[in-house]
Amino acid sequence: MGTPRRPGPSGTPQRHPLESTVTLLQRIRRGDEAAREALLARFLPVMRSWASGRLPSYARGMADTDDLVQITLVRALNRLDTFEVRHEGAFLAYLRQGVLNAIRQEIRRSGRRPGGAEPDETLPDPAESAVERAIGRETMEAYETALMELTEDQREAAMLRLEFDLSYPEIAEAMGKPSANAARMLVVRALVRLSEALGERLG
Repeated sequence: MGTPRRPGPSGTPQRHPLESTVTLLQRIRRGDEAAREALLARFLPVMRSWASGRLPSYARGMADTDDLVQITLVRALNRLDTFEVRHEGAFLAYLRQGVLNAIRQEIRRSGRRPGGAEPDETLPDPAESAVERAIGRETMEAYETALMELTEDQREAAMLRLEFDLSYPEIAEAMGKPSANAARMLVVRALVRLSEALGERLG
């Protein structure tokens, strides 16, 4: 099993020819600090790229997105006993949810800071995620809700394709699917269901 792509020196996504994510997680559970550092180095760039632009500018005074990502990853590795290691895609989905929860908490906290002006959520943020650019920021809440209506496999496949921009061979590898075509069919089913769920909310 491989690992998710990350930007290389020229900005081109690269894959790590290293140990699988599952193997590293197993070593971390046994107290291996080298494996812990390797996993952090592997996933910090991936999750920073995913989270870029998701924390609105008005909420960035005390905690920027990079800080939230790093804190979330460290906390996730400290709570591995609560996470069932199945495959890399599941771990990415687990991290994504943790970072998303941290961002939502920071946004709520920013509105409660003493002396803080009420944030204007209608102002566009200069840094938007790929999904926000594709479907519009106003539909992000509906998108997140619709994702939860998918099966676990469909949800992971949709996120890996839409949000992490993995190819079908990479999705197959990350999710333990037998072939790129099997991954493609799963993504297609997921996107059809996701489109239907979004239509029900936005129509």
